[in-house]
Amino acid sequence: MSDMNVILPQEPALPTQPHLALGVQASLSGRRWVWRSGADNPDIQRLGAAIAQRAGLPEIVGRLLALRGLSLDGAADFLDPKLRALMPNPSVLQDMDKAAARMARAIQHAETVGIFGDYDVDGACASGILASFFEEAGCAVHTHIPDRMTEGYGPNAPALEGLIAQGASLIICVDCGTASADILNPLHSKADIVVLDHHKSEDALPAILATVNPNRPDCTSGLNHVCAAALAFLAAAATVRDLRATGWFENHPAPDLLRQLDLVALATVCDVMPLQGLNRAFVTQGLKVMARRQRVGLTALLEIAGVTKAPDAFSCGFALGPRINAGGRIAEAALGLRLLRCEDTHEAKLMAERLDAVNRKRQGVEADILDLAMQQAAAQREAGHAVILLAGKNWHPGVVGIVAGRIKEQFNRPALVGAELEDGAVKGSGRSVPGLDLGTVIIAARQAGLLTTGGGHAMAAGFSLPVSNVEKFHAFLDARLAGAAELPNAVDLDIDAALAVSGATVELAQSMATLAPFGAGNAEPLVALSNVQVVKSDRIGRDGNTLRLLLRGADGGRLKALVFRVENSPLAPMLEDTTRPPLHLAGYLRAESWNGRTDVTFFIQDAARA
Repeated sequence: MSDMNVILPQEPALPTQPHLALGVQASLSGRRWVWRSGADNPDIQRLGAAIAQRAGLPEIVGRLLALRGLSLDGAADFLDPKLRALMPNPSVLQDMDKAAARMARAIQHAETVGIFGDYDVDGACASGILASFFEEAGCAVHTHIPDRMTEGYGPNAPALEGLIAQGASLIICVDCGTASADILNPLHSKADIVVLDHHKSEDALPAILATVNPNRPDCTSGLNHVCAAALAFLAAAATVRDLRATGWFENHPAPDLLRQLDLVALATVCDVMPLQGLNRAFVTQGLKVMARRQRVGLTALLEIAGVTKAPDAFSCGFALGPRINAGGRIAEAALGLRLLRCEDTHEAKLMAERLDAVNRKRQGVEADILDLAMQQAAAQREAGHAVILLAGKNWHPGVVGIVAGRIKEQFNRPALVGAELEDGAVKGSGRSVPGLDLGTVIIAARQAGLLTTGGGHAMAAGFSLPVSNVEKFHAFLDARLAGAAELPNAVDLDIDAALAVSGATVELAQSMATLAPFGAGNAEPLVALSNVQVVKSDRIGRDGNTLRLLLRGADGGRLKALVFRVENSPLAPMLEDTTRPPLHLAGYLRAESWNGRTDVTFFIQDAARA
C-alpha cells in the first residue's frame, strides 16, 4: 500500500548533527524538531516498505515499525504480542527455581505467608498478585506496605518481626530487599525469606533463601527491564509448574494466573518499563483483562477517574497510577493494595473516593513546592550545573519525586529533589534523562560515603543524606553526569514522519493505533504537518482551556485539531492569530469514535512558524 500524501525526510546535510525536521531549530515552545533516529535512513525506508507489504499496512506504518527496530519477521509478534510466544522460562532468572520450590512447599503445607511490598504502584500490584495467588491456594496471607514517613523504603525489622509473629513461615519481599542484607540476614533463621526485586544494588546480596532480581550482577536472564509485578507473575507461574510436576492439581484446583495480568500491565506502565518484547505482551494482554472490569477495586477506581472507554496505557499511567500512588505518598500507604484486593463493591467505591481525594490533596501539595523549585532549578542551570539538586524545608517527601520529574522535563537535565527533615537529614528522589544512568551514580555516591541510603533504576532513584553533605553530593553528581551539561535546554521533539493534511485520514490513524500500547520504549508516533493554516479556532471546555481548530493544508485538505491546557501556553497566541500565518504543527493523529461515527483528530503538541 503506497502513501501518496506522506512527505519523506530528506537526506541530512551533516550526518554527525541531528537532522532538523522541517527545518525547525526553535519551535514556539523553544524546542528543536529532529527526525527520529533512522527516519532519514534509506535502509529503514526500504525495510519499512517490506514490512508494510507483508502486513498489509500503509507504508508509513511499516516505516514506523522499522524505526522501532522491528525486523521483517519480528513485526508480526509486535503487532500481535502473545504471552505464548514471548513468555520466558522463569528458570532463566537466578534463584527463581529455589524461590518457586519454596513457594510450592508453602502451598502444599498450607503455611502462613507474609508479603512485604513497596509503597508504589508496582509494590502494590506485586503484593496483590502474590496475596491472591497464595490465598486461592489455601494459604493464610498477611501483607505489609511500609509508611513512607515513619518506616521509609524497604524492609524494616519491626514490620518483618510482626509478620513472623502472625505466623508467617515464608516472607516474600517484593519491589524491595536486594539492598537490605543488614535487615534480612538476622531474620533468616526465624522464617524463610525470598526477595522478588528489580532495583540495582552493588552491595552483597542478602544471605537468605533466594534473591530473584534480573539486575543482580550474576543474573544472565536478559529480563533487566521487567517490573516487580512481572517478577511476581513469573514466580507464580514457576510455582504452578512445580506443583503440576508433583501431581498437585489432580486433587486441587489450578489457579487462573491470567486474570492477574491486569495488575502486571498496570505496574509495567506506572513503573515506566519499556513497552517492548515481554512487557508489550504483558500490557497488551493485561489491558484486555482490565477491560472486562472483573477486579472490583480497579473498576471502582476507573469509574471515579472517569474512564468510560476500554482502559489503555494512558489510563494506567495518568488515571489509575497517580491515585494508587497517592496513598503511599501522603496518606495511608496500604490503601492502594487494599483497594486492589477488595471484593466488596461498596467498600471499593469508598476506598476509590478516598484515593481520589488524597490525589487531589497531593496535587495541591505538589503545586505549593513546584513554583519555587522551578525558580531554583533555573538558577542552577544558569550557574552551569550539569545536574539539578534541590532541597527545601517544609517540602513533603511524598511529592519530591514528582517535582523532580517536572523539573527534568522542563530543563532536560537529571533532577534530584529532597525534603529537609527536622533531624537534619535530606530525603529525596531523582529522575534522569535517557542515556544517563542515575541509579548507578546514586549507588556510587552511597559507597563514597556521601549518602546514608540510595538506590534505584537508570531513570529514577531515591536517596537520603545529611544536609551537610548536599554540596559535596551535588559536585559528585555534576562530575559523574557531566554529559548532561551538553544537552539542549529543551528536549528535542522526535518526529517520526511528515504528512500532508489530505493524507491525515481515519484509516491511517487506525493503522497507526496498531502500534499501541504506547509508553516508555514505544512512543506514540509523532507526526508533523507542514505549511498549514488555522481557518477556525474557538475555546471549549468548562474552563475554556482547550482550543478546537480547523486546519487547512497547502493541498486544500482539512483536518480537525485540538490543543489542551492552552492557558499560558506559548502556542495559543499564534494558533489564534486572526492573520492566519502558515505554520508547521507536530502532534498525534488519532481516530475517535462518538455516537457510532469515527473521525480523525490531530492532537497538537507543538507549533512553529513555517
